[in-house]
Parts: sequence; structure tokens; C-alpha cells
Amino acid sequence: MTTPPPPLPGRIGWVDLTVPNASAVRDFYAAVTDWTPQPLSMGDYDDYLMMSPDGGAHAGVCHARGPNTGLPAQWLVYIIVTDLDSRVSRVEAMGGRVIRPAKAPGPSGRFAVIEDPAGAVCALFEAPSAPNSPASDATSDATSDATSNA
Repeated sequence: MTTPPPPLPGRIGWVDLTVPNASAVRDFYAAVTDWTPQPLSMGDYDDYLMMSPDGGAHAGVCHARGPNTGLPAQWLVYIIVTDLDSRVSRVEAMGGRVIRPAKAPGPSGRFAVIEDPAGAVCALFEAPSAPNSPASDATSDATSDATSNA
């Protein structure tokens, strides 16, 4: 089995929607997009990977609890970056705000949630660079391949 190449910096790597009732919103998007929800266990509840007709996971629909507590009800894009810590340190210097500091969700990488000077929110995501990196040593994968809090 070959390991896929890391995602390219500057690209959108994943998108999540965090809402109070992910189960109801999951059904809305299934009906209007042809996505098929696939449960992703978060312990005592499920978030959802939204699968396209070709079987690829393209988004997550998440409950606003657990690791998603406090996130705004909106689509959150994950922008691929290198050197996440350096990028996050630039946020406040450039007039933004760090909403959720950098953390390692699991073997797929690390992310931080930021707000730009205009109030728009996104996540910066760094894929693991080496098998023994701190990101690849983490134990849970909330981003499911770039990949989300789904």
C-alpha cells in the first residue's frame, strides 16, 4: 500500500459544517447535494462524513460539541499550510484572532481555527511531515483526512 502525497500548501484540504443538530442538517445536505452521510463516531455521538456519489469523502457535518464546542455555525474551510506554528503566530500580527490554538487532531495532521480582520473564520491545517512528527503521534482523528472535525 502506498502512502498518498501530502496535500499541497495553499489549497483547500477539507470543509466542515458545525451546527447544533448535525443529524437534521446532514439530511438536508443529503437531499440537496446527492451526498451520502457516513457516521463518524465521536464517542457518545456521531458526526458525519459526506460522501459523493463516486464514494469520496468531501465534507463533514458536525455537532457543535466535543472538539467543535464554540465554533460558529458555518462552513469551515481548512487551508493547507506548512509550518503551522509560524502561520498562527502571524495571525494576530496581521490583525486577526486565534479562536482555537494549534492542536493535533490525529495522524492526519494539526490545525488551528482563526478569524481574519474582517471576521471571517477558517482553519489552517498542516499535514504531518514525518512518521515521528508530533502530528502523527496523536491518538484521535477528528479531521478525517484533512480533514475535519467531521
